[in-house]
Amino acid sequence: MPNVYTFKDFEGSSHRILIELIHRYSKQGGKLLDLGAAGGELGAALRDHFSRTIGFEYNADCIVDLHQHFDAAVISDLEKVKHLPGDADAIVIADVLEHLRDAPALLQAIRRALAPGGRVFISVPNIANITVRIGLLFGVFEYRDRGILDNTHLRFYTLRTIRREVEAAGFRILETRGSSVPLRLIIGRFTPELILRIGEKVLSLVTRMWRSLFAYQIILVAERT
Repeated sequence: MPNVYTFKDFEGSSHRILIELIHRYSKQGGKLLDLGAAGGELGAALRDHFSRTIGFEYNADCIVDLHQHFDAAVISDLEKVKHLPGDADAIVIADVLEHLRDAPALLQAIRRALAPGGRVFISVPNIANITVRIGLLFGVFEYRDRGILDNTHLRFYTLRTIRREVEAAGFRILETRGSSVPLRLIIGRFTPELILRIGEKVLSLVTRMWRSLFAYQIILVAERT
């Protein structure tokens, strides 16, 4: 199975926000675990910041890419992981929790694996995004191949529910951010670059002002309590 997840590096994207937060909240030279690493692009962007990086991925077809982008790669079903490599200074779990039947169990494993002062970086889709709300207003709730209503999602989160789940797992939330709707992936083929950049800046500003409604993905930084 090919990697269906696109690395998003543009104004207001979840990956750009995650990279910024990881650089800000993680010490230089620590250990990074990327859970659900897909093709390893995020790990590649962060590799110089850490002394050791490990990518975990379910899809065995990604193993070659993972070995190129991480110091070590693990093919693993995160539903079955009980223990993760310890003393991790940063653990990334981007767009993963919504795919799990028992997300709190993985959060507990992450909590045990963090080094003192380590941080976890989480992103999940926001089911309360305005695009989903408008669809519901007109009676539309259709699963898609990707996005907030990806047909592989088992769990749905709002800003309130993801914060509650993370705090219940024994974490203190340090920062909350929201990515904006990815215009570039939706209409990029048909829109001039200048218009795209203006639209992305406007959406990014609106999302910061009203995160619960306009955030496409909710991004959290947390540490153990």
